[in-house]
Amino acid sequence: MRIILLAGAVLAATVSAWAAPPQQVQTAPFLHGRLEGPFELRSRVYRGTVRRYWVYVPAGYDPARPPNLLLFQDGQRATNPAGSLKVPQVLDTLIAEGTIPVTLGIFVTPGNRSARYPDTLGMQNPNHREEEYDSLSDAYSRMTLDELLPAVARRWRFAADPRRRAAGGTSSGAIASWTLAWRHPEAFGNVLSFIGSYTSIGLRLAPDGRPLAYGGDLYPGLIRKSPIRPLRVFLQDGREDLDNAHGNWFLANQQMLKSLEWANAQADAERRGGPRYDVRHAWTDGGHSDAEGGVLLPEVLRWIWRDQPQAAGTATRAPA
Repeated sequence: MRIILLAGAVLAATVSAWAAPPQQVQTAPFLHGRLEGPFELRSRVYRGTVRRYWVYVPAGYDPARPPNLLLFQDGQRATNPAGSLKVPQVLDTLIAEGTIPVTLGIFVTPGNRSARYPDTLGMQNPNHREEEYDSLSDAYSRMTLDELLPAVARRWRFAADPRRRAAGGTSSGAIASWTLAWRHPEAFGNVLSFIGSYTSIGLRLAPDGRPLAYGGDLYPGLIRKSPIRPLRVFLQDGREDLDNAHGNWFLANQQMLKSLEWANAQADAERRGGPRYDVRHAWTDGGHSDAEGGVLLPEVLRWIWRDQPQAAGTATRAPA
């Protein structure tokens, strides 16, 4: 897989480091976190829906020292031990290495319109995914902030500082993560976006052609014409990603990057104070797949939390 990184500043990692699987630098055995769940959440925001979520509790979890938080969409695939992402295993390794802080993970599925979440769905998408993930409204954010996070917080503590919280996902899960942070930078300061669907999936037209609801293809314009949010963003997409009635995924991701960079440059040119987008990206050769995001994930997490105090690797090692 050939990966080309184009960014406003050179990443500390080399291209080969991004493209290679995470190095197993630790030879001593280490304690693993545990994956709790699945739990079910019936939403008041999306009435008639039910979703599942899992909680990754890291080794070294201490409620007196609330850990960082990683919220990942499409949780059924993010936690799949046979999938491309394997996020809990990645967290295990990075926390044990001491290269990211101790991090609690929440992995949530989209909602399904049913009394109970169907056991037969497996890795498939629940039937309310598009309405939640691809909408530009605040509904998914309200479900997350007012229902999901409080449900988890009743049992496990996690950081309140948005700089210590990240939202991530692939495809429509990526745009859902972006919308959450864009609307609520006071709650989430970091976004991991793999093969993001910044296209017109959410566009709804009236019979006369008037837009009734807008899609994610609106974001590049919104970014250029809105105040800069204090967000750290990683974008990945492949040159062979989808091209269909909703849009061209690779072009859409390039538009997102250009808009974020333009917003920064314009603020600099006008000598405006305030935040700037901290953005990096990787354009890869693949299509609409989690595979390349899975390869990049360890280094992306290191980059996201690169300036935070790191966990001591010895704290999670098993005794000899």
